Amino acid sequence: MEAVMIHSLSKTYPSGKQALKDLSLSIGGGEVFGFLGPNGAGKTTTVKLLTGVLTPTAGSCSVMGIDPARQPEKAHLVSGIVTEHAQMYDNLTGMENLLFYAAAFGLPRQEGKARAESLLRELDLTDAKDRRLASYSTGMRQRLSLARALIHRPDVLFLDEPTSGLDPESAQNVNQMIHGLARREGITVFLCTHQLRYAQEICTRYGLIEQGSLLAAGTLEELRGRLFAAKTLRIRAANVLGNPNLTECKLKRRRDDEFEAEIRENEEIPALIRTLVEGGGDIYSVSLEEPSLEDIYFALTDKRNDSRDNRKGEAR
Repeated sequence: MEAVMIHSLSKTYPSGKQALKDLSLSIGGGEVFGFLGPNGAGKTTTVKLLTGVLTPTAGSCSVMGIDPARQPEKAHLVSGIVTEHAQMYDNLTGMENLLFYAAAFGLPRQEGKARAESLLRELDLTDAKDRRLASYSTGMRQRLSLARALIHRPDVLFLDEPTSGLDPESAQNVNQMIHGLARREGITVFLCTHQLRYAQEICTRYGLIEQGSLLAAGTLEELRGRLFAAKTLRIRAANVLGNPNLTECKLKRRRDDEFEAEIRENEEIPALIRTLVEGGGDIYSVSLEEPSLEDIYFALTDKRNDSRDNRKGEAR
């Protein structure tokens, strides 16, 4: 069973704004899925539909086989949610907040306390557990929000900009924890962010969304293969100018000792380097530049804009 299923999901608000348009996705257990796009793209609306906060205008979705529109309470039992702005009780301590939510999810007090202690330790909040939440920094609140979302051991964890307000060390700790949750415990992570470089480091598969519509979904390799026919190989070398092998390898000179070549498969690299060395070239460095998630996103949006322009031209 897929952890998250979305079929032709659409949402139009009473104002008439269509926030989501015919979205279809499936996410397997243990995936760290990056749902990526700019602010206003439809990411938060999707999470609200998946957690039963909103009901769809059309289509359907399920979390661990549960329809959140029909059974929101059951959907909440299998889900954990961390939003960009942590919402908890300022007059309670960190530990009291976690114990409150543990009880709300039906955990016995001793089990809830043990779970809270473990999460506070893992998120480096043990020293602050008896301080009121009102005294916490933004980063501390965000980490406690993650602990709250995990207190009942959910099957699916929804994260909306989880490292917002965190210092680099805390962000790294959270990232390591997310990887561990998926790897050790099989938790499915549904990560919403507009930070494409961050998502590329942490996610195993991606869905890119713009203006409520899904542009593409897949692994990084799948998306690269779908959009880019070639990769760029950069080489620093000497004694290759005037060498007939330069033409044979289809190298283009960038600077005095820097060259580049376009390749389609990684398997082409050893043969290319061997040809240069056998021709008397001295190789100092070789680096493969593959399209990043940012490159993929902009290629998709450019392609979509070109399609729109063509349709407008045909209409005229």
